[in-house]
Amino acid sequence: MTELVFRFPAPGPDPMVTDLEGWTQVEGNPTMQTWVQHTSADGSVISGTWAATTGTWHATYKFYEFVHLIEGQITITPDGGEPVTLRPGDGFVVDAGFKGLWKIEAPVKKHFCIKLK
Repeated sequence: MTELVFRFPAPGPDPMVTDLEGWTQVEGNPTMQTWVQHTSADGSVISGTWAATTGTWHATYKFYEFVHLIEGQITITPDGGEPVTLRPGDGFVVDAGFKGLWKIEAPVKKHFCIKLK
């Protein structure tokens, strides 16, 4: 039987450490760590924890993502759009098709939920 409620454990010792597909460093030397901690039974949704150091990426999104920012500060600027600054406690969505800058202004930790299908 599939778990109907899943509580995220603390992130484990073996995160993915490569930059996400569609993310290109444009300022500084930021690093990221990604822990996929849960996948829905039908494989259409993944969720987990992501951490990053300061610097800036240009990101291109193929999928919808919901984020809850736990630590740090990010300013996200869509290409041709206005910047949005996000702080701990903020919840936000980045829609599929987003293209723009993610400037990590203070080291970040977030929970994410991405709809793949």
